[in-house]
Amino acid sequence: MLIDYFLLEMQLSVNEIYAPVQPLLQRVEGVMQSQAENYHPDLKNALNLILSSGGKRIRAAITLLSAKMLGGDDEPAVILASAIEMLHTATLVHDDLIDGSLLRRGMPTLNSQWSPGATVLTGDFLFARAAKLAAETNSVAVMRIFAETLSIIVNGEIAQLFSQRYLADRNNYYSRIYAKTASLFETACKASALLSNSPISTQEALGAYGYNIGVAFQIIDDVLDFKGEQLTLGKPVGSDLRQGLITLPALIYMDNHPDDPHVNIIRNSNCLDDLSQTNQLIHDISNSEAIALSLQEAQKYIQTGISALSIFPKSTEKNSLLQLAEYIVSRNI
Repeated sequence: MLIDYFLLEMQLSVNEIYAPVQPLLQRVEGVMQSQAENYHPDLKNALNLILSSGGKRIRAAITLLSAKMLGGDDEPAVILASAIEMLHTATLVHDDLIDGSLLRRGMPTLNSQWSPGATVLTGDFLFARAAKLAAETNSVAVMRIFAETLSIIVNGEIAQLFSQRYLADRNNYYSRIYAKTASLFETACKASALLSNSPISTQEALGAYGYNIGVAFQIIDDVLDFKGEQLTLGKPVGSDLRQGLITLPALIYMDNHPDDPHVNIIRNSNCLDDLSQTNQLIHDISNSEAIALSLQEAQKYIQTGISALSIFPKSTEKNSLLQLAEYIVSRNI
């Protein structure tokens, strides 16, 4: 049975959750906006387009809240949060190009207006600026974890591009979403602890929080792929399945409906024969118990992430991190 929690509207807005670091988030926005200054004007235009699509800056907020909870200085925390958010922004530019997405958050993507070559180069530029910002923290440990995370993200994208289509395997799924999403959430938290010169136990606890809420975040994204609106998604509903990518709702549906003829086709031949079969399977998954069960699985990760924060004393920032975890599993459902 789906926990009533998922049906409740969040009492707090994101801005209220971010309140302890809202002025710092505004500084992060300014740092990001400044990254194309003194470069080709089209790079500045591209960055303005990308940043104008908004986004909740969840990764930056987590970075700042973690740093302030640990008593870290504001200036290096702002630089780190800017680096994390800029890295995320760069991955979105490349992801949209690879996926052929024309909209993101209802706004045109860069690749919808620029050539593939120009889009790739812009993404590369953003990666470079993110690395420069990471270096400005003057922490070798932060630079090391930042570079390793970028390697994990890129390796995950390459693995996905060359993996077998319609691969119904949970281990593969969780490995993929760690690379795609959870690794950067984990790094945002661990890097904050590193920057604050915190002990290993603190780094591990914050890393566990980031990892678990990152996994939950991607599970919710995968649910929204089946339950969201095409205009909002910027791509067809069930886009992952249409590309041969099996996500958690599809995995659960396949396990619970082994006699479904479309499930049998996938298991026997790793494909679906035509568009009508794909549309039917997307419809069946969207209206099945797999959605509720996926949400329940996301909630388990959220609770594990929340538990990881139990070692920290009460504070305004810790409270916001707890609220942010709850927000992640309720957004747009």
